[in-house]
Amino acid sequence: MADLFGLATDPTAWVALVTLIIMEVVLGIDNLVFVSILSNRVAVEQRQSAQRIGLGLALLMRLALLLVLAWVISLTQPVFTAFGHAFSWKDLILVAGGLFLVYKATTEMHERIEPASDTKTDVEGRNAHLGLGTAVLQICALNLVFSLDSIITAIGMTTEIPIMMVAVIVSVGLMIVAAAPLSRFISRKPTVVMLALGFLLMIGMTLIADGFGLHVPKGYIYAAMAFSGFVEVMNQLARRAGSIARS
Repeated sequence: MADLFGLATDPTAWVALVTLIIMEVVLGIDNLVFVSILSNRVAVEQRQSAQRIGLGLALLMRLALLLVLAWVISLTQPVFTAFGHAFSWKDLILVAGGLFLVYKATTEMHERIEPASDTKTDVEGRNAHLGLGTAVLQICALNLVFSLDSIITAIGMTTEIPIMMVAVIVSVGLMIVAAAPLSRFISRKPTVVMLALGFLLMIGMTLIADGFGLHVPKGYIYAAMAFSGFVEVMNQLARRAGSIARS
């Protein structure tokens, strides 16, 4: 208790907490895009449940990982060498997660470009053939990948478990709040859906590259996403102006 009080009254602890929350939120952008895309494949009445359950389980997963820090740190130790690179369990998880993202984004793009005639659609006319359990399972599976990055980043920034836990809880809480509005926005804008799927492809490839020891700075990825988003906003405004002019 004294340690917690000491942290609460320590200005450096608050600085570390705010910094870590910002880092966790930034690292969670990739995750949030995936959750939004995936939840749109669930029936409308179950989407919010899929988001909340999936992210809630992700929160529990991250807190559990924080409690086994020694094991998490050991995941970065090499287990075998191939192609001139010493692979750790973290690398293998990153590669597997990246391959899953590439597969998921590619199949989603394919289904939106060439929808199957027998595909079940939801009330809004879009493909919706994922059950709640399947969606939650996929969200949790990919969250394992993002959780490792998140927790290892936290370990690198502070050694105080309470600070890490608060930062994780706040960041995941913000993701839960933002998931539904982002999902609704993406579902209303077909071009935004394709853009988001493109982001997932890019994120998947960077995860694979990271797994093979080719680190791509996050700043480059987010700069590309921000620029693409800006171009899409301009396109949306141009379409709106065109429709107003025609009317």
